[in-house]
Amino acid sequence: MDKNFEQTAMRVSFISILVNIALSVFKLFAGIIAHSSAMLSDAVHSASDVFSTIVVMIGVKLSAKDSDEKHPYGHERLECVAASILATVLALTGFGIGYSAVMQIIQKSYSDTVPGTLALIAAFVSILAKEAMYHYTRYHARKIDSAALMADAWHHRSDALSSIGALIGIAAARAGLPILDPLAGLLICLFIEKAAFDIYKDAMDKMIDEACDADTEAEIRSCVLKQEGVLGIDMLQTRLFGNKIYVDLEIRADGTSSLTEAHEVAERVHNTIETTFPKVKHIMVHVNPTEP
Repeated sequence: MDKNFEQTAMRVSFISILVNIALSVFKLFAGIIAHSSAMLSDAVHSASDVFSTIVVMIGVKLSAKDSDEKHPYGHERLECVAASILATVLALTGFGIGYSAVMQIIQKSYSDTVPGTLALIAAFVSILAKEAMYHYTRYHARKIDSAALMADAWHHRSDALSSIGALIGIAAARAGLPILDPLAGLLICLFIEKAAFDIYKDAMDKMIDEACDADTEAEIRSCVLKQEGVLGIDMLQTRLFGNKIYVDLEIRADGTSSLTEAHEVAERVHNTIETTFPKVKHIMVHVNPTEP
């Protein structure tokens, strides 16, 4: 599971870097040829996403390290740290877009230069490419439950939104309505800030031992009660540790059985849960004696 997690995240991240580099070069070329400042800014945004993806790769690589003497519970939370960094970068990106839009409106500093058709084409291509990368990255982030990869997916979405702003600005400038450019920037800023908040909240939840969702706990409870020798459940607690789950469980078993038999019941529950629920990294099972 961990090996597949790292391989998938690295493959998706490598593709992200290639796409961002290609788009940055194309947007830069289009911005210069078509005399579009909006497209030049969009090219810088795409180039900055390369840094974000590198942070993802570092976070995933570190979080996939095996447990050691100083970190017996593993390093999964390092991926949450990477996600928090990316959420901060995403929030700053949105703030930058919003600040620039507000200043343009206040100062009425709209561009008088009419950009060429190539800038429109570049913006449209960027929207399609980045939206496709958003869905591709989000699919794999959900598949391996990676907070950092999900944050990178939203960076793709923010770039697509930025390109929509550039498209509106370029089209507005060509139509003689340049004020639509900063107004679109303000709307895009709000979308980006909302995404940054959601990513940061998810990362924090996984770092402060939040319980897993009620449906998962119900499935674990049902699985435990089906095991031979389990007469009931006295306690079930779960906590998220990065993208993994730790479980503390107290079950009731026949008080007249031997220690060996009680141990076999606990081992049966332990092994079944870890096999049935791949995200459960470890489960601690305590046996309470009861009348059969």
